[in-house]
Formats: sequence, C-alpha cells, structure tokens
Amino acid sequence: MARLITPVFFLGVGIVYLILTSDLTRSRVGDPNGPLYFPLLIGAVLVLFSIIYFVQEWRQRDEKFEELKVLFTGRAPFLIVSTLVLIFVYTSLFERIGFLISTIIFLTGLLFVVNGRKPWIKNILIAVIFSFISWYSFSELLNVSLP
Repeated sequence: MARLITPVFFLGVGIVYLILTSDLTRSRVGDPNGPLYFPLLIGAVLVLFSIIYFVQEWRQRDEKFEELKVLFTGRAPFLIVSTLVLIFVYTSLFERIGFLISTIIFLTGLLFVVNGRKPWIKNILIAVIFSFISWYSFSELLNVSLP
C-alpha cells in the first residue's frame, strides 16, 4: 500500500487547493470570477491527474514496490532536508530583501547542495544569470511588480 501514498497525498493537496481557491478575492473590474479561473483549472487538473495516478498504482498494488526505499538511502535524505530548509529561508527572506537577492541566495544554495562545492563559479553564475533573467522578464517585459 506504500505505492498509494503519493497519489493520495497529491489528491489531498488538490482538494485543499480547490477549497482555498474559493477564498480568493473577486475582481472589481470586468468578470468578478476572472481571478478564479486559472487556480481552479490548476486544482482540477491536479485532482484529475491524482485520480489517474491512483488508479494506475491501484492496478499494480500486488507488484513489488521499492521506490519509497530510495528516499531513505544515499544522499536523498540530505537533499530533501536541505531543499526544505532552503525553501523556508527563501520564503522568509523574499518579502524582506526582495525577489532578486533572495532568489540569487536560494538558487546558489540549492546548486551548492546538488552540485557540490567544486563547480562554484558555475553555480554562482547560473544563480545570478537565471535570477536576473527572471527578474527582467517579469519586471520589464511583463510589467509584473516583484517585491
């Protein structure tokens, strides 16, 4: 039954996401439900794919399932915990120091965790270039204000 954990988890996330979508603020201009359409679509697709995934895994429930053990061997636990810590730090810093600096710090840390210290120039360059391209694309090309 371990193979059903992932589809049940994502099905739960999709349902909670759909419920929380109903609390979004309605638009005062144009279609009042306009801000709801895309989040509802994302939630519905997540629920649909989770159900399909669940059915696929249910059909294979009698076969041997070893994928869950991979999460607890080798570097996987370190990568998972480090990524979660970096995401927590990123979300904590995002409003305080802004998108650009916090994204550079997050990506640099993540690349050092994944790639190690040896390609440090490459890690820093990728983090800086990606962050600047993202910032420029949103701020200048799409006129989306970022913190």
